[in-house]
Amino acid sequence: MKILQTLLILTVSWLSATSDAADDRKLVIVAGKPSHPPGMHKFNAGVQLLAGCLKDVPGLKTEFVLNGWPKNETVFENADAVVFYMDGGGRHEVVQENGRRLKLIDEWVDRGTGIGCMHFGVEVVPDQAGRELRRWIGGYYENMFSCNPIWEPEFAVLPDHPVTRGVRPFRITDEWYFNMRFIADIPGNVPAEFEGVQFVPILFAAPSDDVRDGPYVYPKGPYPHIEANSGRAEATMWAVERPDGGRGFGFTGGHFHKNWENDDFRKVVLNAMVWLTKTDIPESGIVSKLAPGAIDAHLDPKPAPKPKKS
Repeated sequence: MKILQTLLILTVSWLSATSDAADDRKLVIVAGKPSHPPGMHKFNAGVQLLAGCLKDVPGLKTEFVLNGWPKNETVFENADAVVFYMDGGGRHEVVQENGRRLKLIDEWVDRGTGIGCMHFGVEVVPDQAGRELRRWIGGYYENMFSCNPIWEPEFAVLPDHPVTRGVRPFRITDEWYFNMRFIADIPGNVPAEFEGVQFVPILFAAPSDDVRDGPYVYPKGPYPHIEANSGRAEATMWAVERPDGGRGFGFTGGHFHKNWENDDFRKVVLNAMVWLTKTDIPESGIVSKLAPGAIDAHLDPKPAPKPKKS
């Protein structure tokens, strides 16, 4: 009898664990291909670091893809949210294959899948995917309209939103893009609603006039329309709730890999990823600690030196 009772308990426990796993929300984070000098655009290392920070979040299953669009797209099956951290513009992974990938993601969005884009991944060529990014995440970076200075904003005020739970005001130097092409051409520095889309700026700060004048932007500034908004706070991270029931976010930081060591910088992104999937976020936010040396794990191998001419 005791053996039968033990077997029954083990069976019930296994069925319960299986059921819980089946109910987990699924997040897929896609890293782009290597593209920049050491310390910058370390998408593969960044994605693995963030996925590691999420591995113990109750009710969430996180998978990641390295080096661009996956050869096996089954990784996207049943995904509740997909985040793209990669190069953008004409090289953006989502615009390849003559629009097939854009149509595929549109189908996900129709089903309420959350979409997030980070750093260069928020930039697309307007005629290629401007409409899509506005629909998916509420806005995008447009060349010569938006700008990309390296500056140190102070995020002194944070909105009351699940993505900011446990995040303390912070300041950090990064290539923070601003002046995005947001839905309905809103400035993006205050909450707004447009055609059922709820838009909330998450991180925002006012660049100095020196920053607006373009000490570092590409193509070279200054841009008169950027200078004209002197004193205006600019959104560098935002979140949207779409009328299809899905969610989206854009995060323009993430240029410098070392910034993931900053607890608040990291937490606001981890919170956003979890929020995309509609998984509960505790009041303290997603708490994570990096082990010594973790920031240097999974870095892309250095390219082989070019042979010297004889």
